[in-house]
Amino acid sequence: MSEDGLDPVIHAPARLRLMVTLAALPDGDTLSFTRLQDMIGLTPGNLITHLRKLEGAGYVQTDKTGSGVNALTTVALTHNGRTALDRYTVALRQLLDTAEPARQD
Repeated sequence: MSEDGLDPVIHAPARLRLMVTLAALPDGDTLSFTRLQDMIGLTPGNLITHLRKLEGAGYVQTDKTGSGVNALTTVALTHNGRTALDRYTVALRQLLDTAEPARQD
C-alpha cells in the first residue's frame, strides 16, 4: 500500500481494468482467458504477466483444465481481491475528495 492508500498492484491501468472487469461478475463466477483478453484488449503475453502479478498478490485465481487445443483457462477474482479493490476505491475517492478545484485566474 502506498502513502496515499492506493495499492500499487492494482494501480497499474491494465491491472485496474482486469480487477474492475472481474469484480463486475457475481461472486464465484469466472471468465475464460480468451474472453477476458477480448474484453481488456491485451496481448496474451501482457495478460499473462498482469494476471501473474495479481495472482501473486492473492487477488485473482486462475484454473487450467485440459491440455493442448482443449485447454481452458479461467480467471476469477478472489475474496481478497474484492476486498483490495474496495479499499483501493475508497482511497481513490478520498484522494479525489481532498483535491482542490483548479483556480481560475
